[in-house]
Amino acid sequence: MRGRLLGLLLVAAVSFPATAAAAPVLVMSRTGRVHRANDRFLPAAAPAPAPASSPRPAARRPRLAASAARAKAKPKPKLPTVTSELTRLYRAGQITESAYTSYSGSWSAATAAAKHLHGTRAVELGAVIKNVTAMAAAHDFIPSRLPAIFLTLDRNRQWWTSGPIPYSGQEMEFTNSNLVWEYYPGQGLELQVLATFGKADGLYTGGPSDYPQLRALLNEMIPLAVQRAGGIAWEYYFRWEGGAPPWTSAMAQGTGIEALTRAAKAFGPLSGPSGSSESYLQIAQQALALFTVAPPTGVRVATARGARYLQYSFAPNTDIINAFLQSLIGLYDYAQESKNAEAKQLFAAGNAEAEAEVPEFDTGAWSLYQPGIEDDLNYHELVTGFLQQMCSRTRASVYCTTAQHFETYMKTPPVLRLLTTQATSKRRFSLRFWLSKYSHVGIVITRGTQSVLRTSAYFPYQGHSVTVPALKPGTYQVVLAATDLPGNFTRLVGTLHVSPPRRST
Repeated sequence: MRGRLLGLLLVAAVSFPATAAAAPVLVMSRTGRVHRANDRFLPAAAPAPAPASSPRPAARRPRLAASAARAKAKPKPKLPTVTSELTRLYRAGQITESAYTSYSGSWSAATAAAKHLHGTRAVELGAVIKNVTAMAAAHDFIPSRLPAIFLTLDRNRQWWTSGPIPYSGQEMEFTNSNLVWEYYPGQGLELQVLATFGKADGLYTGGPSDYPQLRALLNEMIPLAVQRAGGIAWEYYFRWEGGAPPWTSAMAQGTGIEALTRAAKAFGPLSGPSGSSESYLQIAQQALALFTVAPPTGVRVATARGARYLQYSFAPNTDIINAFLQSLIGLYDYAQESKNAEAKQLFAAGNAEAEAEVPEFDTGAWSLYQPGIEDDLNYHELVTGFLQQMCSRTRASVYCTTAQHFETYMKTPPVLRLLTTQATSKRRFSLRFWLSKYSHVGIVITRGTQSVLRTSAYFPYQGHSVTVPALKPGTYQVVLAATDLPGNFTRLVGTLHVSPPRRST
């Protein structure tokens, strides 16, 4: 839908209860066999995200021959490699010998496997290897980041050497692991941080019988947190809309904080992961730091009213309201449970900004994903749910009222207006119309029993036009029929007068 990429980036598996509508996943065993299963803690229909609207860098002009010759004469400095960076960290005592051996083995196994692959398998494993290489060259290898990087490398080697080629956005899991992975064509399998923490929320909602699995999931995720922004964060390690790894998201981080808060409720405020001296609430407190630092390291954009928290740390100008609201829900729940003053301040700053912004995402007929871009049906339902949660937590009228508006829009037919009623014969012209919300619109122009134009397409809200071929003078009937995303239908019948061209005197 209008450039949205199915299943990509952030699967909004957050704040949903466990239901019978489970998500289909592919599960790989230790022997490499893959079977289909349904994970009842993931939503069956995950909203498809829109790409970040960050500007793309302009193409560079070719260098002049003389410049190229000078550049060729100067040898480029040798960039760090994966091997050299691992060696450096080991010699500096920043990683242990066993860690060095493990990571070096993962690297050797992946690069060796890539040489024997072809087609899609070679492309996907090669892309992951390229991302790891780029992070090493950029000096992004730090000890706390290596577990997630090399786990990603290992999982991709396992999948692309023995698993089937999945469809775009397919979610995967591995036997004896609770982590959720997702296939991004051209980037391989990537750890889906948001979906994994969303699964943790589902396990909490499932009740005490599911709490052991919740603990096991967090035991896996907590060690994959990275030292970032003066605290910890869960990162993404693939390229996306101009963003290079490693990057992070306020939505994923907020959902992680929420999952840790719920674990504290499930197991007690002083409880923590196995083998850790820190409680779940203490770990969540470290995750607050990301909300205090500006991008690209953190996700905080200071505003006159407070702060906006970003969906993508690499895109400070991209304002996605559902992601912003979900990050606030995580901060609010943690602040309430922990009584942490910093969390209360972070929520208050974000809440002040969100209360001011929310009305701007209401078109009067539908919700916006980000300014100027309407939500698809899944995202409309998602943001409505987030608004309802913010309403129940804060009692702020703007959240409650907007949620009510969005619920009403689900049952309200689209509105059409015919803006072109006059045209001149013997020349093509534009038939203009106005539409209240994203819909599939059918356009039929007839004269008597003769149909002169039949066309249909999906259109976003506001004004549009279609090109009509030259018509003979006369009166025509124009029928516009629109069906919105929930299936509401409306029909408009209008008249078009086509006049002969004026004769010059």
